[in-house]
Amino acid sequence: MNIGDAAQASGLPPKTIRYYEDIGLVQPDRRGNNYRDYSDTHVHNLQFLARARSLGFSIEQCRQLLSLYGDRCRASGDVKAIAIRHIGEIERKIAELQAMHDTLSNLVEACHGDHRPDCPILQDLAGDRT
Repeated sequence: MNIGDAAQASGLPPKTIRYYEDIGLVQPDRRGNNYRDYSDTHVHNLQFLARARSLGFSIEQCRQLLSLYGDRCRASGDVKAIAIRHIGEIERKIAELQAMHDTLSNLVEACHGDHRPDCPILQDLAGDRT
């Protein structure tokens, strides 16, 4: 199938599919006219990548996971280790977001939100700690 059909079947935009090809995540076959020719296996791998990306795995992690997926001699522990590291990254991001939330909530609480020009939110953004 051509890239448009592969995009429709995988749920990924053609631009993303081309990017994945450029970085070596997928390698479609080529027809005699040098057009891309995607098989059902290619589409399945694109769906795999879409799902992995939706779970927040990085491109490099996706590369590793796709390689392990294609390796029938893989150790599931290798896959689990990637997932555990990713959970750690997610937990760090959650902590950062929670800290941002707490800081902004405190600033909003301190702001009168009335006609006065003084604003703790703007003061904090400007680095004015007075």
